Amino acid sequence: MEKIITFEDFTKVDLRVGTIIEVNDFPNAKKPAYQLAIDFGDLGIKKSSAQITTLYKKKDLLNRQIIAVVNFPKKQIANFMSECLVMGAVKEDDVFLLHPEAKVKNGTQVS
Repeated sequence: MEKIITFEDFTKVDLRVGTIIEVNDFPNAKKPAYQLAIDFGDLGIKKSSAQITTLYKKKDLLNRQIIAVVNFPKKQIANFMSECLVMGAVKEDDVFLLHPEAKVKNGTQVS
């Protein structure tokens, strides 16, 4: 465990379920990545860059639900503006996307 946080710290993180509706290659990224457009329901569509090219093909990501942090400030990554952080478990160099077991409404809060 790296750092202990308080429950109040945790409540500041807005984790939501969204559905990937668009996947594009990201040739300008330093490490192989995709550009994603994710539908978060009432929160709208947000874009993200994700280094998930080793385990996931673009066609397999379309319409897949994921979990992301949606209340980070926007971050410039090469020529792309990332608006959320897709969550994944990292094992060595592979990233395994976190997702709900069953389909839920886009924008559902994770707690």
